[in-house]
Amino acid sequence: MAAVPSKKKQYQIIGVLGLFSLLTALAGSSTNLALPRIAIDLHVASSTATWIVQVALITTTILLVMFGHLGDLLSKNLVFTAGGLLFTFGSLLTGVAFDIVTMLVGRFIQAIGAAMVMANSMGIVTENFSDQNRAEALAAIAMFVSVGSISGPALGGLIMSFTSWRWIFLLNVPLGIIGAVIGYRVLPLPHWHWQDIRTATAGANWTGQNLFTLGIILFFLSGSIFQNGLSRWPLGLGLLVVGTALTAWAFVQDDRAKKPWLAPSLARNHNFIVSVVLLGLAMLVNAVSNILLPFYLQSFGGMSPLGSGLIMVLQDATMLLITPLVGWLADHWDRTKLTMVGLAVLVVSQLGYITFPATITLWRIIPPIVLNGIGMGLFLTPNNAITMGVVAPELTGVAGSFNSFSRTLGMTMGISLGSALLFLQLPGVRQITPALGAHFMHAFAVVFWIATVISFVTLIVVAWRAWRTPKQSTN
Repeated sequence: MAAVPSKKKQYQIIGVLGLFSLLTALAGSSTNLALPRIAIDLHVASSTATWIVQVALITTTILLVMFGHLGDLLSKNLVFTAGGLLFTFGSLLTGVAFDIVTMLVGRFIQAIGAAMVMANSMGIVTENFSDQNRAEALAAIAMFVSVGSISGPALGGLIMSFTSWRWIFLLNVPLGIIGAVIGYRVLPLPHWHWQDIRTATAGANWTGQNLFTLGIILFFLSGSIFQNGLSRWPLGLGLLVVGTALTAWAFVQDDRAKKPWLAPSLARNHNFIVSVVLLGLAMLVNAVSNILLPFYLQSFGGMSPLGSGLIMVLQDATMLLITPLVGWLADHWDRTKLTMVGLAVLVVSQLGYITFPATITLWRIIPPIVLNGIGMGLFLTPNNAITMGVVAPELTGVAGSFNSFSRTLGMTMGISLGSALLFLQLPGVRQITPALGAHFMHAFAVVFWIATVISFVTLIVVAWRAWRTPKQSTN
């Protein structure tokens, strides 16, 4: 095992990992807020603008587990550093984009870099910190992510109040360059030749990765077809069925491969699979409000970007505030029951969104947003503890990577589902405006009725797990 770096170098490593974790979290949380303004400036429909978020999440979903595995095969430092540079370049391209195609290409590159960073951060901590202070280092990086997620809407709103939305992305460029320079100094890079890389990755299950990539792309393209109405529903349904089948077959093929991306014992660990599926469903529900609220607050309600950003930040701020208490409860109370309470609160929050008024009234719209944060905060920590508690110690790395994959997939599906269901009910509408009136509010409510059903089904599954395996539900 390599020697543990000095304290000074450890602080520098935390700084680099934390900086890129902060930037990737900021990019995700602030972009949602900017969508209405971007749609107007780039002269595209509101439904098309949602792909600025979706293309990044889909790309990250596809590549997250692969880059984690490549970090093990090659070098975590190498993959992470290259990811930081790609993220910075993608931010530059996105910030200067003057049409939707360039914007999507920039977001695609940005997302590749983000996946490389996210997949290897925890592994770099594991390699450079001893057991005695590793948890503190991971907690510090998690704090950077939380700060990025919380400050994203407020910072994005502040930027758009004084200047162009482009600076949401362009600010990443100088900070990314600084992070890459420091990372090059503190994260030793191997002197790889192309032949060395080919040798190290020989035998990796590229067939399974390609099947998975194609399946995910087709699956989410079906949402784009449905967004434009039911006139081409056979094509949308065909893409949905084929995409789902290919994605499922990718996991079957990977399980039979000589060098699978996902350890076979994890794929057969039913408790683990149920936990990550529950995480994906909860993140799906949570993402629906993240994608629809900017259109309700800004485009329909006429609120400023800063004002809507401050309202949306309440959800993540609430999650951050209650997380320490939830962590303590998860160590002293039945974890499965805690997740059930969280999901019950999440159900109530979705019902609250259904009652949103046509004219923005703060005392009616803030409680559901806060309840959403409370519900997710009560669910996430104990569910993560249950997930990692049923995994063998030697598989915690790949298990953590797959847990992140499920989280990202759920967010991607939630954004795709929410936007598809909304705009499917608004055929021919290019921009959300107050003139849509009751038509928009009805469509908005229908989407959250479906989110309510999904969150309730998730609650039922957790209750079923508690009933079937009561011993697993305790810490």
